[in-house]
Amino acid sequence: MTGALAPTDLLGQWVLERTVHDRLADLRGTVTGTTELNAVDDDTVRWHETGTMVLGDRTTPVWRTLAVRRGAAAVTGGGPARGGPDAPDGRWRVCFADGRPFHDWVWGARVEHACDPDDYTGLLAGTPERWTVRWHARGPAKDLLLASTLTPMR
Repeated sequence: MTGALAPTDLLGQWVLERTVHDRLADLRGTVTGTTELNAVDDDTVRWHETGTMVLGDRTTPVWRTLAVRRGAAAVTGGGPARGGPDAPDGRWRVCFADGRPFHDWVWGARVEHACDPDDYTGLLAGTPERWTVRWHARGPAKDLLLASTLTPMR
């Protein structure tokens, strides 16, 4: 690895290849599609994924939009995360599209997201030419392993 990357180091379009393993149902699948990271302003990167998931005998379109914000601080009580130059620090944090905090942007180290009754542990790692996002989601009704590989769109 070349060192910690910020979301601004990964701006552009990416080929998304994700494996999905539902360990409770003993199903394996894939997501293929694209991921696009675009600068909204100096402190916000829009992360948008679209693709097709094949899991077992089911095929379905999938998409999600996240915001990666510099200085975004989690607000208790389910309120939105706030960021910008007046935020408490300069760290990047990933937020859901509605502003709820998801996880810190920490390159090469474990990240966590508690979503009662489930727990998510993840890892962002790689280089500007190939990066990965891995998640293990565990809870009473789930045990999922998700492994995404992103390479530049050519």
